[in-house]
Amino acid sequence: MTTETDVTKQVQELQERIETLEAKGKNLTIALLSGDFDKAMGAFIIANGALAMGKEVSIFATFWGLDTIKKPSFSTAGRGFLEKMVLWMRPKGPNKLPTSKMNFGGIGPKLFNFMMKQKNVESLGSLIELSQEFGIKIIACQMSMDLMGIKKEDLIDGVEVGGVAAFLSDSYKSNTTLFI
Repeated sequence: MTTETDVTKQVQELQERIETLEAKGKNLTIALLSGDFDKAMGAFIIANGALAMGKEVSIFATFWGLDTIKKPSFSTAGRGFLEKMVLWMRPKGPNKLPTSKMNFGGIGPKLFNFMMKQKNVESLGSLIELSQEFGIKIIACQMSMDLMGIKKEDLIDGVEVGGVAAFLSDSYKSNTTLFI
């Protein structure tokens, strides 16, 4: 026999499911796996464009994508040898990322930044700041951070830390999920 409490509970559950389904289509989730300048630019340009169109946006930075949201300088004190090596060999922040093509030993990003400035295109660092300012949620992958020896204080301010469940939760609510 179904009680009034059971029916109320079922109605609430159905309402929550309907709200979730109706919200789907209003969100964009980006998994940023790449630490390349041009790919990170693409991710943040798409994110800001989607936000301008009224979508809620989250960016889940994992593995090399974490380079995009690292501070330019941080201490490696208290980390193991391998962690220090990984951190030493990786770019420090968005202004030090290599391009995926035409890197030319590090000159490529400088060339692109010069051309972007001439064309009044925001820099990657500026796009990231604008993203946060306008409400784009940036989540750093906890497992990748642990693996690579990255600590929360190594990341730019305002970045959340979460696991794959955080990504999947956002992705489930989105009608579009991009892997960059």
